[in-house]
Amino acid sequence: MYHRVIVAIDFSESSQHVIDRAIELVGENLELLEIAHVVEPIPKVWGMESYALDPDQLQEKIEEKANEKLTEIGEANNITRLHSLTGEPAATIRELQATLEADAIVIGSHGHSGWKVMLGSTAVSLLHGATCDVLTVYVEEEK
Repeated sequence: MYHRVIVAIDFSESSQHVIDRAIELVGENLELLEIAHVVEPIPKVWGMESYALDPDQLQEKIEEKANEKLTEIGEANNITRLHSLTGEPAATIRELQATLEADAIVIGSHGHSGWKVMLGSTAVSLLHGATCDVLTVYVEEEK
């Protein structure tokens, strides 16, 4: 049995399916689950100062909205351990796994074609360097 499971979600329509599979994995022990969402940083490039919204303010707004969405998802699933993070998704999830000493990560795949696309680039990147079990939940292509 696992002692700490991270569920990495991207807020796509399939996120609930991934959470449901993680819940099946731990049964009634929802306290073992940690839901994580990673917001990628907005690249700051020369000339962005001409836009109406400051890139730092935009990043802040995106992170704020992600936090709100994650809180809604946590409440809907009775999961209280929530992590809204910023960074490159796979590396950030691996860092969280090391910090929490989680023994499993659950993440959605993508049902396209080809092995890399089938798993999704974040899932493939996460597998490289993972120091725990990684369960990829099959997710059909969203229409």
